[in-house]
Amino acid sequence: MLYQAPWWLPGGNLQTIYAALRSKRYLAEAPSFSRERWTTPDDDFVDVDFARHASADDAPLLVVFHGLEGSSASHYAEAFADVARVRGWACAVPHFRGCSGEINRAPRAYHSGDFEEIDWILRRFRRQHAGPLFAVGISLGGNALMRWAGEMESAAGEVVAAVASVCSPLDLVASGHAIGRGFNRLVYTRMFLSSMVPKALKKLEQHPGLFNADALLAARDLYAFDNIFTAPLHGFQNTDDYWSRASAKPHLRRIAVAALAVNALNDPFIPPASLPQAADVSAAVTLWQPPEGGHVGFPSAPFPGHVRAMPEAVCGFFAAQVEAAQNQHHG
Repeated sequence: MLYQAPWWLPGGNLQTIYAALRSKRYLAEAPSFSRERWTTPDDDFVDVDFARHASADDAPLLVVFHGLEGSSASHYAEAFADVARVRGWACAVPHFRGCSGEINRAPRAYHSGDFEEIDWILRRFRRQHAGPLFAVGISLGGNALMRWAGEMESAAGEVVAAVASVCSPLDLVASGHAIGRGFNRLVYTRMFLSSMVPKALKKLEQHPGLFNADALLAARDLYAFDNIFTAPLHGFQNTDDYWSRASAKPHLRRIAVAALAVNALNDPFIPPASLPQAADVSAAVTLWQPPEGGHVGFPSAPFPGHVRAMPEAVCGFFAAQVEAAQNQHHG
């Protein structure tokens, strides 16, 4: 991916924060979505938002898995939906449990390695859509998606034509500790906990005794939050067990479907030394590691900055996979 940051946005933090708060996400009108509620195998629900723009029945469907505390209103979700519209593709944003504006019912939420959830969601899309299926995961969603692709190995190709992760913490241990330090702790950690803690407390109201409320309220970083809430609710012993077992990086060599991993080298959350290199991935995985872009930023000039550069690059990768498959078939 060839990416050049605007001169007026130097550094990973500015590229991250500007993209989330100030950037332009679409060319004409804002994407609008219609919502479907899907019942999960454990009798809970997830809400899936479908972009309302027109597409042919056999056009590709782009599935966007959001990041930590994200939704279809996130800047990257709107940008991907608009890029899909221009290409004539359908687009859907499934919400991880508790992220659609309504608390889910089960005594669980969502986590970075939730590949079982990814699996049933993608298989349902596969059953109901005639055209090729592309899946992109942003940050946490991308780690879970790559974890799924590694678990499925060659079977992933029966469900999707290609997958991509964008700014994903593929080594959760390295990224988890990085977000708990310095500026990251002051700004990003505080922002995430401001929505995660109230949602966890609502979960405790639903299911009394699920965890210790005082311990949760004392949490000042994601490590502590995950130790009290995320890890035990999802079958992990503690944060260390969760972060190590949920990380996608050790599984990237098993991926057999076309996959793209995009990570900016100045991402404030993800230490560059923790990123996968060629030796860590299978031949099916393409690594794009541009020097700049921030965390799910990639704002592009001219002012005011758009955030379409990254979605357009990812969708270009997807389109090339279908084209290559068609040429191989006809050849």
